[in-house]
Formats: sequence, C-alpha cells, structure tokens
Amino acid sequence: MYKHLSVEQRQLALRLKARGWTLREIGPQVGCVYQTVARIAGRGPRRPVRGDGWAPGPGRLTLADREEITLGLHAGESFTMIAARLGKAVSTVSREVAANGGRDGYRAWRAHQRARQQARRPKTPKLACPRLAAQVTGWLAEWSRSGLDIASISASRPFAFAE
Repeated sequence: MYKHLSVEQRQLALRLKARGWTLREIGPQVGCVYQTVARIAGRGPRRPVRGDGWAPGPGRLTLADREEITLGLHAGESFTMIAARLGKAVSTVSREVAANGGRDGYRAWRAHQRARQQARRPKTPKLACPRLAAQVTGWLAEWSRSGLDIASISASRPFAFAE
C-alpha cells in the first residue's frame, strides 16, 4: 500500500536529489522506496500536503541538522567536522548517531521521527491519583459549604494574593 509522505520527507528527498544522491540512496533516508522518490522528483505533489506541525525546541537538532549529519557520514567525515559545520558540540553529534543506528545505519528522517516521539512524553495529570483527587474534592466541597470566597481570604491575608 502506498504511504503518503509528509512535507518534510518530500523536501528532504528533493534536497538530497539536488545534492547528487541517487534515487536508491535517497529512498532509505526518507523512509520509502526509490520509485516514490522518482515520482516526487519528477513532478510536484498532486494533493496538498500538511506538515505535522512539530518543530524541535531551541537548541535541539532540526531535520536540516540531521540531514547535514547524514551527508557528513555519507562523505566519511569525522564527528568533529560535522559538529563544527553545525555549530554543535561533538558529543551532541556522537550521541545522535549512536542512538539512531550508528555510522552505517543513521537515517535523518527516522532520527527526526524518533526525536519527535521522545519529545512527546506522556505526563500524568496531578489529579489522576484517586487519593489526591478525593482530598481536593473534599476541600472544594467544604469551602463551598462554608461560603468562603477569594475576597474574604484576601481581606484577612493581603500577602496571600499579591497583585
């Protein structure tokens, strides 16, 4: 079954094609077969393509940075040379490559997708704990029965609510 590629994948394929990579080299980098890359390179998209809307935070590696790492590895450059070109620490490049398949198996798109998944940490809400939720519910019920309001609290303790 044909898998639609994202905007970023299409752009990556076109940039690698412009740098002289073969279709068979580009396919694994983008995560598709070379025939799909040939279709992308041969014509524009037939349907509008939406991005996923995720951008790495400041100081993090972007897809373009990961593409530069791929190009450097493909050219046989050292981590030091790649890091200098990116303006990043050598350890950042080394950890990125080691965590995403090593020198031979590193793929920019796959590494970028992995970083996206790692950034989406599932965070448990504070009131997911039943014991805490019951305690807060009890406090709220008690406060509502007593007619306690913010105005009376701020009048008796002006330092509690700084304006």
